[in-house]
Amino acid sequence: MKKHNLELLVGLFVLMGIAAVTYLSLQTGTGSMIGGESYPIEARFANAGGLHTGSSVLLAGVTVGRVEAVAMDPKDYSAIVTMKVSSKLKLPTDSMASVKTSGLIGDKFIALSPGADEAYLAPKSRITLTESAVDMESLIGKMAFGSVDKEKKNQEKEVKTTP
Repeated sequence: MKKHNLELLVGLFVLMGIAAVTYLSLQTGTGSMIGGESYPIEARFANAGGLHTGSSVLLAGVTVGRVEAVAMDPKDYSAIVTMKVSSKLKLPTDSMASVKTSGLIGDKFIALSPGADEAYLAPKSRITLTESAVDMESLIGKMAFGSVDKEKKNQEKEVKTTP
């Protein structure tokens, strides 16, 4: 009888442990543990390539929020990014939002740079200063093919014009 009770207690303990790990995994995955209370802000980008729901929002390298949604504005075909940032964070109205990459081909995230204005962004307001994502493929293509072809053409013109 004692052995049966001990096995039952160990089984309950293991189940509670699995439930706790599952709960923490879900909370971390949704970004709910980032400081409790949060408020939404928006930013408009010409290119938000690679950014997705759940991406981090960083300020000075510290995670202060998560991307809630990435949608397209059908009027001007720009990307509207909705973020939830910690309510402890008060961003000046002239703050800047940039789409950055962690590493050479890593995940995209939003980097916030606070401004110097004395007024703060209200919940559901929009950051007006933005910097879009850098398209690494097009940059590599320009470096590999675009600038080389231009230099060859310029050299050929110089050779033809010099007597």
